[in-house]
Amino acid sequence: MKTAYIFPGQGAQFVGMGQDVYNLNEQTKVLFVKANDILGFNITDIMFSGTEEDLKQTRVTQPAIFLHSVILAKALGDDFKPAMVAGHSLGEFSALVSAGALSFEDGLRLVAKRANAMQSATEIQAGTMAAILGLEDQVVEDICQSIDEVVVAANYNCPGQLVISGSVQGVDLACEKLIAAGAKRALKLNVGGAFHSPLMEAAKQELQEAIQQVNIQAPICPIYQNFDAKPYQEPSTIKENLINQLTGPVRWTQTVENMLAAGAENFVEVGPGSVLQGLVKKVNRQIPTASATI
Repeated sequence: MKTAYIFPGQGAQFVGMGQDVYNLNEQTKVLFVKANDILGFNITDIMFSGTEEDLKQTRVTQPAIFLHSVILAKALGDDFKPAMVAGHSLGEFSALVSAGALSFEDGLRLVAKRANAMQSATEIQAGTMAAILGLEDQVVEDICQSIDEVVVAANYNCPGQLVISGSVQGVDLACEKLIAAGAKRALKLNVGGAFHSPLMEAAKQELQEAIQQVNIQAPICPIYQNFDAKPYQEPSTIKENLINQLTGPVRWTQTVENMLAAGAENFVEVGPGSVLQGLVKKVNRQIPTASATI
């Protein structure tokens, strides 16, 4: 059976996440302890017993989800046999490490740098995001392009659900126009910045050098990358797509469609939550989905 392994992004976190993986055996515990040393703070304390507010900080959330996902994948051992992998935004880094393209240490350092760069970019220029429900992608794209502010389609999550991102004024104007055009809802998200939009350019520049210098090897299976939803195994192309990811869209709908077209017979979500399984079902309700279990 061709199994597609998928890795969640920011928003999947919850207090207590990863504790079952930590307690599994000495090998998993060692990786969490190593992560505390690399990050320079005890992320395990925040993950296992911190407050929701602490866990929501970007500098904590992103490495926390990465650690939960990657260490869980490692704990699966020989049961982890992906025909293909993909991750939603941050989850792309988890997918790369789990598929052997990046080392655990390099992956965590990149994720930490990415989180800090994104946080800094939001302080340079305020921005926001909004989920648009019930409109065709093309309609959302056209309306965003008609607005004389920074606002773009950022997350193609599933048919009929597209997240837009940009300046506060741009997103507000777009929401008004999209409701008038027939959107069922235009829901402003509780996020700190305009992720996956041109307003992340400062973060992209900061992360670019680190990505270019890191050692990426060919993964054990194709990784479908957010930037264009296509499968890759060539390290230089994977790097280029990773660099473009911060200012480019997350094409998740297209990723799932392309994985299905490539023969994916079931999807296993590795990490906290089950959001991605729900999005897969919106693309094809017949396809089996599950959470990775140990």
